[in-house]
Amino acid sequence: MSYTYLLSPSIGIARLGNSPTDFYLAPTEIGGLPLECDANGNATGAAFSSFKDSAGRVKRQAQPFRVMRTKDNKNYEEITLSTEGVASIHWTVHLANKKAAWYQFSELQGNLLLGEGNSYKNQKIPLRNNTVTDSSARQKLIIDPGPRTLSGANQSIEVARTNIPSDYPHGSFPNSSPKYGWPINSLGTIKTDREGRLLVLGAYGRAGGDEPITSYGGADTWYDDIADGPVECTVEFTDGTRISLNSWVACCSPDFAPEIVNISTLDDTMFDVGVRHFNLVPDMHANGAWNTDFVANYQRDILPIIQRISRYQWVSNVQSMSAFCSYIFDFSDPSPANAANRQQYFSYFRKPTIYTPNGIEGESITLFSEDNIPMMPLNSGSNSVSNVDIEKFLTLNQTQYFLLSQWAEGKFVNDPNYQPYPLCSATSAAMGNCVGLPMCPGIEVTWSMQNPAIYASPYRIAQSGDESNYQMHGLSPSRDETEGGGCEPGDLTKRMAIPWQADFFNCTIQYVNFTDPDINKLNGMPLPPSYYAYWWPPQAPWDVLTGDLTAAEQALAHTPAGLQVNYARGINSYVQMITEWSYLGFIRNQNSGANSNRFPYLVETERLHGMFEYQDVPVSQISHNPDDSETTVPIWYSKPQQKLAPEHAELLRLRVEEEMFREIAVAESQRQRTPRRGTRTRF
Repeated sequence: MSYTYLLSPSIGIARLGNSPTDFYLAPTEIGGLPLECDANGNATGAAFSSFKDSAGRVKRQAQPFRVMRTKDNKNYEEITLSTEGVASIHWTVHLANKKAAWYQFSELQGNLLLGEGNSYKNQKIPLRNNTVTDSSARQKLIIDPGPRTLSGANQSIEVARTNIPSDYPHGSFPNSSPKYGWPINSLGTIKTDREGRLLVLGAYGRAGGDEPITSYGGADTWYDDIADGPVECTVEFTDGTRISLNSWVACCSPDFAPEIVNISTLDDTMFDVGVRHFNLVPDMHANGAWNTDFVANYQRDILPIIQRISRYQWVSNVQSMSAFCSYIFDFSDPSPANAANRQQYFSYFRKPTIYTPNGIEGESITLFSEDNIPMMPLNSGSNSVSNVDIEKFLTLNQTQYFLLSQWAEGKFVNDPNYQPYPLCSATSAAMGNCVGLPMCPGIEVTWSMQNPAIYASPYRIAQSGDESNYQMHGLSPSRDETEGGGCEPGDLTKRMAIPWQADFFNCTIQYVNFTDPDINKLNGMPLPPSYYAYWWPPQAPWDVLTGDLTAAEQALAHTPAGLQVNYARGINSYVQMITEWSYLGFIRNQNSGANSNRFPYLVETERLHGMFEYQDVPVSQISHNPDDSETTVPIWYSKPQQKLAPEHAELLRLRVEEEMFREIAVAESQRQRTPRRGTRTRF
């Protein structure tokens, strides 16, 4: 019997960081910590140490890619340079950033799952940098370094402006001297380890442009170093045969709370697409219909949802969700005697959002249940911002909701030795640590991942063209991959904010109107009455616990341990998030015991407290009433350079000198505008 070969994962996630040298390997489990490695990316087996290097800079995340083979589609083995019969392994990676050439971000407008009438053209959505009209000039808006190829062990090459392949005529990088911020000189690094495995590292978190920042979506002339693209592998055997394999990688922003998982992950999104459109689990869904006799498994299908709900409390205030993970009855009991409990629980979940050419179906506009508690999940939906294609509150995706309905009906077993779905565990781990819902636009990627048109098969991105095609024509600045035909480098991330830091600053919480199904905002303000909802707190924390335990640390932090504080305190503008994102902390479980997952204690760590100033401001300074002087309000703000501790002053000096930082401005109109979330206040 012959072998079947594949690349694992079929789509991977690298993450950026501003450390020029240090990196770690991507987690191999959903909600897991990264893995320690040496300078060549070889896993060391040591316990994970830190997310930042010795100078306080964020380490980059490397996504490993492996060649796997199987004879029965069940048992897989890895092949490397050490495998008998393998002569060589060649890797080619083509990263690109198409953001500046794509359309302005417009919530769900442009999403073709809502029909052709919702296309960018029919919705009259303007292009980014729309004063650039010549087709060749618009192609140059793409950051396209061309392909990079490696083979052998312990190799490394930067995906940089300085080493664009001489035979690639379409290489392009933006202005090397932007007026604001930093130049983009690289989209990341590719390496091989001692066994010839590929590692893709994200870039350095830089962003720059020539115009003031105008909104959470960024501004024209701006670029960042987010990227994505195909991974190609050719294995040559000693008998002269060869195989060629394909995968994909996206290089995204950091995950600041990797042990906290979104209720609906990108793995859930891709599984939903596979189930409903690619016959991935025919016993569950076939011929456009759900099998209501399908037997779910509590351990595989239900418990992960409950566990994810339980961890939101460490990054957000969602008290009403606590009952849904408090085991007030035996969630694992399928007996008829427990049916009323399960069905009551299930009734609090909104019916799932379904996109159709006639609009959005489901219960995403509903906040309260009939008995007046907030329905689940208590997050913003994918459009609680604009008045077109409204989706106010989050729902589970259709497959998650179906499985929960089977559980409610008692059609499930509680078997920890369950049969896994036919998925690649490495791909599920990579996707399971990304946002699946909501998508406005999201954190790593956006709603295009819900569209079956971009896939060749479940979990596998279809590629449009190949390197010979890109060599001849370059990349398209205007082609919409959701119309079909596959993706080019840069397509998965082109709809995201530019720069990503602007969206990260503004899109954390949202005031959501809950009374009018047809209006989110009136005159730019959320229509009252509204509800305080979160976007994606596992990726963009908002309410966190301080974790500093020594007197020296607390003196810098100006807080005791165990105090709930705003995560981004001290970063008070788009500008500061662009320049100071790396000062933020990482949320990490401090329970080091065998039951750490059952009894988590997740607190803020590695925040650069010394980069911020702190003051207790008496209320009397605002009220001008001396009787208010006994109450103060805590204020954090960026510390002037002359007040920095020596070690932090050196960090700032390194950034200024090495990265050619230029002061950033915010458009005056934006300073007067109400931000997307509906408030500038941080509670």
